[in-house]
Amino acid sequence: MDFAILDLMDSDACYRFLVATLHPDGLRCPRCGRADDHPVHDRHRPPVVDHRCRGCGAVFNAYTGPPLQKTHRTPAQLVLILRGIWQAAPTARLARELGCDRKHLLELRHKLQGLAERAAARGGPLPGASAEADEMFQNAGEKRHPAPRPRRPAAVPGEQAPRARDVRPRPAAGGRRGRPGHGGGRAAGRGADGATLTEFVTEATDDGAMVYTDEWGGYNGLAGARRGHAAVNPTPGQREWARDDDGDGIREVHDHTLEGLWAALRTFLRPFRGVSKHYLSQYVAVFQWTYNLKAAVPETLRRLLGLTPDAP
Repeated sequence: MDFAILDLMDSDACYRFLVATLHPDGLRCPRCGRADDHPVHDRHRPPVVDHRCRGCGAVFNAYTGPPLQKTHRTPAQLVLILRGIWQAAPTARLARELGCDRKHLLELRHKLQGLAERAAARGGPLPGASAEADEMFQNAGEKRHPAPRPRRPAAVPGEQAPRARDVRPRPAAGGRRGRPGHGGGRAAGRGADGATLTEFVTEATDDGAMVYTDEWGGYNGLAGARRGHAAVNPTPGQREWARDDDGDGIREVHDHTLEGLWAALRTFLRPFRGVSKHYLSQYVAVFQWTYNLKAAVPETLRRLLGLTPDAP
């Protein structure tokens, strides 16, 4: 059931929110950079106001410049679109609730999610002396057409590997925060060879890091890549979920963090009833942001919109 909420939004409050998010230091002329002396030029679509700079004559408003250049959506619509992307609302439902064209809304969504993906891809190796590695398989549409090749790992024909980076630590099985096994994870598509997987994990971790995995043989090359390696075997008949190798009473060898991460990612993707492999990495990037940061504060939204150069 859809619930029309556009009429319940205060348009002026949404406009102030967007101005504070897009222009935290106040509106400036995009041509000459003046922060003052640009009176109101036109009020043809309130509450959005056009200004004219007295220094260079440029006409501009809060939407001028990336990423919302030339948009004609109201402030309330834009706030609800950002909210919908953050909360994994399907595009068709958003279009019905906002009374707008689904195709155009999907184009805007992919544009904004693309910015979020680029911001999320700027991190280096995961910090810490330990990390977990695991794989996830996610069905994607349009299998007759090759997917864009991601940077790491190599794409599997007919599939694209989802990515989740800089995952925040979670408690170890039966232990306390700060123990080994807390690191974040990356995803690798099924069918990736051991060399690709080893390269992928080593790029995501520091030299000497301890990597905890399941028993899949693709991880066997980690020992020769200046990484420690310990594995558990959850195969039926084995059923080893966690193990204490150092005898301190803490079962540090496990990959529960990644298993929980994949479950959360599948839950995030489920409302879409299928995502094209060409844009799957965008949706995974948005999930990464929501998983790591939880609250969509203005600084977070500026990073998602490509307005802040450095990602967390």
